Amino acid sequence: MWETIAFVLIGLAVGFGAVLARPALFPGPRALPVGTALVSAVLAGRLTHYVLDGHTPAVQLAVSVVVAALLVSVPARPDLAPARRGRHRHA
Repeated sequence: MWETIAFVLIGLAVGFGAVLARPALFPGPRALPVGTALVSAVLAGRLTHYVLDGHTPAVQLAVSVVVAALLVSVPARPDLAPARRGRHRHA
């Protein structure tokens, strides 16, 4: 039971961290990256729990963090982010 709570906290931390660190990449509703991180962290953690048969909880938590961090980039829209001026390389 404690693992699921930890997975939820990991998902919320990764989701809110992504929105706070790079708000320009998420122009849509803020609930989308947070929800994506939350669901991916819980699903990855629970799947890892069943695969490892409940052993090595540190690995379960690590997999949950990695999967949430990778999948939170799915709703990111760098094409809609404001362009940086003065940092472009011209060919």
